[in-house]
Amino acid sequence: MDLDLLDLNPRIIAAIKKARLRSVKEVLHFSGPDLQRVTALSSLDVQHVLRAASLHLRGGSVLTALHLHRQKERFPEQHQRLSLGCPVLDGLLRGGLPLAGITELAGRSSAGKTQLALQLCLAVQFPRRHGGLEAGAVYICTEDAFPDRRLQQLIAGQQQLRADVPGEVVRRIRFGSQVFVEHAADVDTLLECVSEKVPILLSRGMARLVVIDSVAAPFRCEFDGQASAPRARRLQLLGATLRRLSCAFQSPVLCINQVTEVVQEPATVPRPPGSWDERVCPALGITWADQLLVRLMADRLRDEEATLGPTGRTLRVLFAPHLPSSSCSYTVNAEGVRGTPGTECH
Repeated sequence: MDLDLLDLNPRIIAAIKKARLRSVKEVLHFSGPDLQRVTALSSLDVQHVLRAASLHLRGGSVLTALHLHRQKERFPEQHQRLSLGCPVLDGLLRGGLPLAGITELAGRSSAGKTQLALQLCLAVQFPRRHGGLEAGAVYICTEDAFPDRRLQQLIAGQQQLRADVPGEVVRRIRFGSQVFVEHAADVDTLLECVSEKVPILLSRGMARLVVIDSVAAPFRCEFDGQASAPRARRLQLLGATLRRLSCAFQSPVLCINQVTEVVQEPATVPRPPGSWDERVCPALGITWADQLLVRLMADRLRDEEATLGPTGRTLRVLFAPHLPSSSCSYTVNAEGVRGTPGTECH
């Protein structure tokens, strides 16, 4: 009986045994007041019992968060990532998208957000040794029709984009048959899709990535400035549902978001976490920002600002618990999205 191993007065050990508690784990199942009630010990004695029991199970060693982070073999899922299909972009995100949590990709129109989302729908289908999850993707469109022609173009260019993967591996993957497309024109349809349809695909292992393009469109159409409370409740419901699915099935969730142009703003007005600069701010406010694990910003210089040619696009990490604020340039071409080597900035 491990109770005899505790560094406690024999009187206290006897009281614990008299209460028919047979192990240290059983002792720790009780709160302090409950343990005091069943053992008839004093409050001070109960504190000694709980402290001794916790030290016994812990083994006396203190582990720091950094020590746990470095023990990848003990916590493999926490360190696994979904590759973006480009070593430069993967380097920016330290391997790719986390498997548990919502990643937001915000940015102006034509910044390349949908291009990167489509590329992830193909990257998730690769074997794990090549950064994939060996499953398909669910793509929920809320704005325009699904860009099927562009997807077919990306599929045709996979061997050029993924030169790190043997050609026979690429040829064996049936990319087009593993992207499941849904259309949701309003908030109710979107909530129904993520709560009823998406879980079926995830539970059967048919998909391991969920993309919403875009999350802002239905909310901006249905709720005006006078309906901030109802909108916040629906945003919280959507965020909670997506986080639950992501954690339960270890499947990344990527939400494309629009941005709001900020013309003038009083210094006293709080801004959502991850607001990049004075010109643009991700849509949906702080209510949606609180649902996110990672916020990325894709930016493309306006025509009058562009002096760098094809490197006028930048991907920035605005916030993430495991990443510093950093950025890199990228280009979009026929075969996909490529980060530009040597443009990483921390």
